[in-house]
Amino acid sequence: MSKILLVFGATGQQGGSVIDCVVNDPELSKQYTVRGVTRDPTKPSAQALRSKGVEVVMGDVDDKESLRLAMQGAHTVFAVTITIYDNQTKLREVAQGKALADAAVAAGAQYIVFSTLPHVGKISGGKYPKVDQFDAKANVEKYIRNLPIKSAFFAPGSFMQNFSAMMAPHAMDNGTYAISNVVAPQTTLPLIEIATDSGKYVGTILAEPEKYEGKVLAAATKLYSLEDIVQTISKVTSKTVTYNQLPESVFRGFLPPAAADHLVEMMLYIQDFGYYGPQTKDRVEWTAENARGRLTTLEEYFTKNPIYLQ
Repeated sequence: MSKILLVFGATGQQGGSVIDCVVNDPELSKQYTVRGVTRDPTKPSAQALRSKGVEVVMGDVDDKESLRLAMQGAHTVFAVTITIYDNQTKLREVAQGKALADAAVAAGAQYIVFSTLPHVGKISGGKYPKVDQFDAKANVEKYIRNLPIKSAFFAPGSFMQNFSAMMAPHAMDNGTYAISNVVAPQTTLPLIEIATDSGKYVGTILAEPEKYEGKVLAAATKLYSLEDIVQTISKVTSKTVTYNQLPESVFRGFLPPAAADHLVEMMLYIQDFGYYGPQTKDRVEWTAENARGRLTTLEEYFTKNPIYLQ
């Protein structure tokens, strides 16, 4: 009899990728029956999941009764929290994560896969205390590890999608383009195609849950320097794209005020300590080797999702 896999954020990028991986995998689709959780089961993206044979239910992390109902009969839970930048970022996200984990335990679920990130404050020795979007998830991970439920952790790198959105190249006065940031051009980012590849890592855990119990998968195709990234975009677009390092005061001016501290300190932390800390390179390589399926390169991402530089 197949086990119920409960996927939160089912219509989002991470949850959607996990669902696609399981329903399209000959082995996992036999082991698991997928139940997707979304705040609005009537929207078109939820209807699309039903067409794939996925049960879709309503669930909201702020509604404990909806979590209780969604969790009924679940064996394994994939849980993801939502980051909103304001003065409650860490408190809200920790509360979300704990609510999801507590509901899983209360429902008798056997296993939880949580979307986590490293604790920047601890890795940096307190140098960067404001990266709440990382530290909140790390705090939830620590909480889950002390609950009576088996667990494993998916830690996604920087999204390739960021370079199609807030980190996309911008036009310069001389007809070329640039990506601008506060860190040195040699700074490396572990990049993941979050919408297609998340499931390739979580699928690894689902296929062998005992083997990966307690482990953190540092999920990224590989490390790319900012120089590598602009060279890749130049190649794919046939435009001249360079990297432009900005003074912190200037860079802050381009960011939403509520997010500025979080994002500036995040980038400086990555530059100084590595995204996953001192062992970033080894952790990314080990995880990539264990992924369930071929991973998307940055060039492949831009080829499939073109940036139109005018």
